[in-house]
Amino acid sequence: MARKDFAQIAHNVVEISTGETLKPAEKNAAAVALGRLGGLKGGAARAAILSDDAKREIAQKAARARWAKEKGVPLENQR
Repeated sequence: MARKDFAQIAHNVVEISTGETLKPAEKNAAAVALGRLGGLKGGAARAAILSDDAKREIAQKAARARWAKEKGVPLENQR
């Protein structure tokens, strides 16, 4: 089981002490749809503007970050 952070523990303490279950706020469906629409457009638009070299550089940086996270190596020690 994953360890709980401070906010999760505080949430559990409040639920236990009040005897009530705290429900997260519901999201506005229209806002969610609008945000998704913008996100779908934004990625394609950005990819169309970037050069192949820029896309390659971004992808390599992301791959280094993933490997650093997996291996526990700080990013500045890589390259």
